[in-house]
Amino acid sequence: MLSNIIEKSLINIGKPINIEDYKFLDIKLENRKPILIGLGGSHSYGTNIETSDLDIRGIALNTREEILLGRDFEQIVNVQTDTTIYSLKKIMNLLTNCNPNTIELLGLKPEHYLYLSDIGEELLKNKDMFLSNKCIKSFMGYANSQLYRLQQKTTVAMTERELNLHICKTLNGMREMLEKNHSMEGIDVHMKDSKIVLDLNLKDYPAEDLEAVISVFNNTLRDYRKTSQRNERALAHNKIAKHSMHLIRLYMMCEDMLLKGEINTYRENEHNLLMSIRNGDFLGEDGKPNKEFFELVEDYDNRLQEAKNHSVLLDEPDKDRIENFLMTVNERIVNEELGDY
Repeated sequence: MLSNIIEKSLINIGKPINIEDYKFLDIKLENRKPILIGLGGSHSYGTNIETSDLDIRGIALNTREEILLGRDFEQIVNVQTDTTIYSLKKIMNLLTNCNPNTIELLGLKPEHYLYLSDIGEELLKNKDMFLSNKCIKSFMGYANSQLYRLQQKTTVAMTERELNLHICKTLNGMREMLEKNHSMEGIDVHMKDSKIVLDLNLKDYPAEDLEAVISVFNNTLRDYRKTSQRNERALAHNKIAKHSMHLIRLYMMCEDMLLKGEINTYRENEHNLLMSIRNGDFLGEDGKPNKEFFELVEDYDNRLQEAKNHSVLLDEPDKDRIENFLMTVNERIVNEELGDY
């Protein structure tokens, strides 16, 4: 049973659990074969402290019926144990786009993989097929939104103009995705008379598609304009330092991908700096990030801009290898050529 396998693996690395809390995996995955189970969160980064929760992340195969009928269970989530198990179909799409929350699952320390099937090992051996310059937008899009939230919690919060310029940068960063998904060209977001304006080059364009594009922009604007309740809770629970640390970690991971072509989730070389941030050394007396922290962010941002110019990655992931991998695995499932775990 999977819960027993996880229990033994965690004991081996000194992280015992209450196995009863993980019995749900045996039920939820009864008819699904897991291929990879590993640590997530601070334990996987090496930034955990005594009170850190134990996060579990994993991948399970779609069933024969789901493949033949074009269905997908997408993911299994258990809030109590902070466990998320993705379907292979869903995570392949997320990995192809260098999604930060999932690509890190391919860069764990060997001992942090609690279970690996032969397909899981094959996935890790071929993880380079997912790497591309797409990581710049995916990682920095997440980092920019996180940075904005932190800036709004300092005494040097953005002015209206600075905020609008930041939003313009974010929206323009989404341009490639929107143009590709909606067969549209010529999107441009900029400032005019201190307001955010949108230029579109359209003729005979379907109204429904236009509505979808505008909806993306509206949702982004709304997210920026509303008060961040999440950050209010974070400040109240002294989690600002943790969020600050994760922002810098995102820069570090993205730089490794660009310059080394590597996914390094466990940050051994930068451990002391990251823990210093997490322990509050870059917070002021008011519990908010100080000037030195934002100078550190600027330094890492400059480093990343330079890394972009020397990237060893291609602009697009190796979609042929990705599709062949998924096709081969699904073929084995349909032909029932998989063994038990």
